[in-house]
Amino acid sequence: MRLGLKPAAGIAALVMAATACGGGGSGDEAVELRFSWWGADDRHETTQEVIKRFEEANPNITVTGEYTDWSSYWDRLATNAAAGDAPDIITQEERYLREYADRGALLDLGEVGDQLDTSNLDQLVMGGGELDGGLYAVPTGVNAFAMMADPQAFDEAGVDMPDDETWTWQDWVDTAAEISEQSDGDIIGTQDMAFNEQSFQIFARQREQSLYDENGELNFDKATMTEYWEYMVGVHEEGGAPGASKSVEVEAGGPDQSVLADNSGAMASFWTNQLGTMEETSGRDLELLRFPGESESAQAGTFFKPAMHYSISAGTEHPEEAAKFVDFLVNDKAAGELILADRGLPANTELREELMSELSAPDQESAEFLEEIEGDVAGAVPPPPMGAGDVVDITMRINEDVMFGDLTPEGAAERWISEVEEATGGAG
Repeated sequence: MRLGLKPAAGIAALVMAATACGGGGSGDEAVELRFSWWGADDRHETTQEVIKRFEEANPNITVTGEYTDWSSYWDRLATNAAAGDAPDIITQEERYLREYADRGALLDLGEVGDQLDTSNLDQLVMGGGELDGGLYAVPTGVNAFAMMADPQAFDEAGVDMPDDETWTWQDWVDTAAEISEQSDGDIIGTQDMAFNEQSFQIFARQREQSLYDENGELNFDKATMTEYWEYMVGVHEEGGAPGASKSVEVEAGGPDQSVLADNSGAMASFWTNQLGTMEETSGRDLELLRFPGESESAQAGTFFKPAMHYSISAGTEHPEEAAKFVDFLVNDKAAGELILADRGLPANTELREELMSELSAPDQESAEFLEEIEGDVAGAVPPPPMGAGDVVDITMRINEDVMFGDLTPEGAAERWISEVEEATGGAG
C-alpha cells in the first residue's frame, strides 16, 4: 500500500500532535530520539554503529533505530504518522517527500539551522528537499543515472566503445544494433531503458524541459515524449534490444538478471551507486558513460539525485537534538567513514573528497564520474508530486504496450501524460 492510499486525516493527526508539543533545546537533560530507515542487514549493522558513535559524543542523547525492508517501510511509516507517532528522524525517498511535507508532517529545517549545517552539502541536490520556500529534507548522498557499458562485450562483438561526450540518440540506436548484428545475436546491444522514467527525465532536460516543475506539475511538451519513444521503438526495430517478452522478463528480474549481470548484453542504464554490485554480479569491469544526446542539446540532461533524504518530524519534542543527529549523519567524519557510499556518495562535498581513498574501487569510479559531469548539471531536480509512486507502474505498463506494438510513440505520450496527471493531480 502506498502512502497516497492512507487517509489524509491520519497525517493530519500528526500535524495536530506537532502543534501541541512544545519542542526546543534540552541542554544536558536526557533525550530519547527515534530514527527510521530501510535496507538490508549490513546497513542496519552499520547504522547501529553510527548511532553508537553519536551517543558516545552526546551522552545525554539516546537514539533508537526503527528499521525494516523497503516493501514494509512506507506502510509502517504512514501508520505511525497517522497515529501521531512518527519517528523523530525519518529517512525519506523523493517520491513520498512532497506528500509528507505538504500535509505539515515535516519540520522546516530552516528552523534548526543552528544545529544543522548545510553549507557544505552538494547544492546540485539540495533543491530536492526544498518545497514552497522551506527546506524539508537534506540528502543522505548523491547518485546519477548513467549508462553502464561492458567493454569486454563491445570487444567480443568487434564494435568500438562510443565517445560519450559526442554520441547522439541515433548513435545509441545504431551502436546497439551493430553489436547485436556483429555478434550474430550472441550479445544484445542494450537493455530497454524506457521502463524507468528517469531516462526520459534526461531526454527532457536536454531540451530545457523537465519531468516536473517546482510545483510538481508536468513540464514538457508532448512532442518531446513522442520523440523519446520513437527512439525506444527504433532500438527494438533495429534489433539492438531484446524482444518485448524478453525485455519484460529481464526488467522483472532486476539488476541481478540484467543483460550486464549475465554477460548477454553490452549496455544498460543504472544509478551510479549500483556499479559495484553490477561488477560483482557480472564478474567484469564495467564503465560509466554519459547518456546519449548530451553534446547536441541546448543543455545537458544529466542530473544529480539524492540517494535518499533525512527529514525531521514536525511532531518531534526535540527538534534541536534531532537536527544535531542529522548534522552528525551528513557532516561528521566519524559517521561518514562508516556509511561511506551506502546511502549514495557523501552529500558533503568536502567529506566526499576526504573519504575518497576509503571508498571501494567502484565507488571511487562513481565519484570520479560525478566530478566529470558536475559542470554539465543544470541545477537540481525538484521533488516529484504526490502520487509519483504510481508513475513507476504507469511507465512500465505503457512501455510494455509500446514494445508489443499496442501503442504508437504518440499514443504512448498521450496516455502517459493523461494517466500521470490523473495520478498526481497535475494540470500538465
